[in-house]
Amino acid sequence: MTDHNHGTTTPAPEAGHDHGQGNGHHHDHTHMDWDALAAYLEGEAEFLTPLLEQATAWLRDLLTRSPGPGPDEVRRVLDVGSGPGVTSCLLAQAFPQAEIVAVDPTEALLVRARERAARLGLGDRFRTQVAELPDHIDAVGDADLIWSSKALHHVGDQAAAVAALARRLRPGGLLVASEGGLAPRFLPRDFGVGRPGFQARLDAVQDDWFAQMRAALPGSRAVVEDWPAILTAAGLRSPRSRSFLLDLPAPLEPAGRAQLTLLLSRFAEKAGDDLDEEDRATLARLLDPDDPAGIARRPDLFWLSAQTFHTARAA
Repeated sequence: MTDHNHGTTTPAPEAGHDHGQGNGHHHDHTHMDWDALAAYLEGEAEFLTPLLEQATAWLRDLLTRSPGPGPDEVRRVLDVGSGPGVTSCLLAQAFPQAEIVAVDPTEALLVRARERAARLGLGDRFRTQVAELPDHIDAVGDADLIWSSKALHHVGDQAAAVAALARRLRPGGLLVASEGGLAPRFLPRDFGVGRPGFQARLDAVQDDWFAQMRAALPGSRAVVEDWPAILTAAGLRSPRSRSFLLDLPAPLEPAGRAQLTLLLSRFAEKAGDDLDEEDRATLARLLDPDDPAGIARRPDLFWLSAQTFHTARAA
C-alpha cells in the first residue's frame, strides 16, 4: 500500500503524494485531497526517515565520484513533489552548502514544509515553490540535485515528467527518482486469523487500484517502467539503482504500530469493500485495539519494506 508511493508502504489506495497523496471516494481514482492528508504524509515520512537517510548518504557518495560536483559543491537542490517537507529537510542536512527548494502543487503542504525548516534552523537556505509536473517545472530553475520520490506515478506521461526534470539539471548533476520497491510485510504468512496469505491479497487489491489510478490520469500514457531506460531516454548518463530497507523486527515499537494502524485504517476505508467477507473480518480484528490478535497487542508484529531509488547524471 502506498500513500504517495507505489510499492513502498502498506496498501492505502488513494495516497501517494510524495504528488506525492489523496482523498476521495473509493472509486474516485484521481482526486487527491492533499490538504486533508498533510498530517498523515508527515507521519509516514518521519517513520521512513531511517531509510531516507540511507538514500541521502548514498547520493553523497555518488556525487563524490567524478565527473560531477562533489557533495559539498552542491549549491541547489530541488525536492519535486515534496509534500510537507520531511525529505526536503533531510536533504538540507545532507547538503549543508545548498539552497533547498521544496516544490509541490499544494500550498498547504508547503506551509508545513516551511514550518518544519524553521523549527530545524534551516530557514535561511530553505524555500518553497508551488509548481506541478511537468508543465510548470521550468519556472523552478536549475539545480545540482533533483529528487522526486513517489511523485512521478501521479503524472499521466511519466517519461515527459522525467525529461522535464532532466532539463533542469546543471552539468554533472544528479536526478533521483524513487519509484517502486517492495510492499511491507508486517505479519507471518499464517498469523492465526483468517486464511493464510492475507497480505498478498491486500497487495492484489492495491495493484488493481494503482492500475486504475494510472489509467484515469489526464494524458495517461502506458510505459514500460524501466526507470534506468526512462532516465537515459531523457538524455542522462550512468544510470544506477539501489534499494534500501526499513527493517524493524518484532515486537514492533508503539510508533510502528501506530503507523501501521493508520495505513490499514485508510485501506479499510477506501478499499475494504474489495476484500471478501473473511478478509474484511480479518482486517477488522487487526484494527480492533481490544482484540488480542490486533495490531495493538500481538507480539509478532514487525516491519520489513524496501524503497528503490533510480539515479542518472547530466552530461
